Amino acid sequence: MFVLELTYTAPLDRVEEHQDAHVAWLAGLYEEGVLIASGRKNPRDGGVLIAAGIDRDRAERIAASDPYTTAGVCAYRIREFIATKTAPALERYREQPSV
Repeated sequence: MFVLELTYTAPLDRVEEHQDAHVAWLAGLYEEGVLIASGRKNPRDGGVLIAAGIDRDRAERIAASDPYTTAGVCAYRIREFIATKTAPALERYREQPSV
């Protein structure tokens, strides 16, 4: 599982110019079953995406394809973690650590 944290690198008004494209891009990732959660950070200086069932290469491609990234208004930090415990509703995303 991956946490993709984006941080705005441009003023919010420039970010908002690309918001509709970003939201449509997110919708496509939800349709693919890649994202299980996303949202704005508070304070609003970026956002967080939680992706499951992908590898590091795909996580990096996701970050690179974000309309915010292609517009040059954000930077991503990608963190992988092993979700060994989850809420019951997220049980299908539980992972086993490799030795």
